[in-house]
Order: sequence, then C-alpha cells, then structure tokens
Amino acid sequence: MGNVVDINARLKLRKSSAFMNSDGSAAVVDIGVERDRMIKEDRREVRRTILTEFISVHAVVPNRGVMRVMLYDVTEGGLAFDLENEKGHYNVGDEVELRVYLNHQTYFKIETKVAHITDSKNEASVRHGCEFIRDSINSEALSHFVKFMESVTASLRRDGGEILVTKINS
Repeated sequence: MGNVVDINARLKLRKSSAFMNSDGSAAVVDIGVERDRMIKEDRREVRRTILTEFISVHAVVPNRGVMRVMLYDVTEGGLAFDLENEKGHYNVGDEVELRVYLNHQTYFKIETKVAHITDSKNEASVRHGCEFIRDSINSEALSHFVKFMESVTASLRRDGGEILVTKINS
C-alpha cells in the first residue's frame, strides 16, 4: 500500500474547482458545452472591444456640451456605458441623450433612461445600465443599429497575429 496515492486528501483541497461536485467527486463535463462557453466569452470580449474602440459614443450634458463615454454592451432593450469616476455619474431615472458617432462629424442620437448604476471600483468607473426610450425619433435607426451589432458579433474573430505580407512578386 506504500505505492498508492490517496487522492481523497488532494480532492478535498480542490473542492472549489468548477469541475468538482460538492461531495468532492469529479463532475462530468461536456467538453462541447465548455468550448462553446469559452468561444462565447471570447466573442463577448471582442464585441466589447469593438464597441469601445470602433464606435464613439458621447453623452450630451445640458448646458455643458458632450462627454465621451465607453459603450459596454448593446441589446434590443437598452445599453450599458461606463463613465470614469472623476467625470461624475448619472442617477437612476435620469434621461440621457447619447450620440453614436459613425465618423468624426456624423452621428445619430439615442434617447435613454438610466435604469441602474454600478460603481466599478476596480476599473475606476461607474457603469450605467440604460433602457431605450422607444418613442424617440430614431427608434427605427436604433433597431437597425442593434441588429447590425448583433449580426456582426456572430462572425467576429480575433486576429492571432498572422504574418503580414508587405510585397508580392508577380
């Protein structure tokens, strides 16, 4: 019995593992489901990168101008944006006009209402979850914009740093 390793002692140390049952036994994991979860998470990260770097969004601050916000997520029902702590925050119930810029001069506006706020101390920002105000003038454009973002998201890929060709000889 000297050559037998008691795995039960080691399993007790790893009970917090996502692949362990509460009684310490190993859980059966469908690798296809786990792979799909990882792909979905990667797409979500790519989508958020596109939302924050490709699409420029500004909040209209009455009597002051426009202020850049970082778009976090867009769905049929609303959107979420982050605002740096030092810039302040909106309150639940505030109506916020957002401008979605397609280039430096062209934008369409979205009317929203703040539904909830979350202080994200780790990222020094406040996340604002907003509902779309449906009776605003651009509800049709908004619907197409959301559908566009959802359809693009389904085919997003991350650049793995493939070698770039700079010259081709004929």
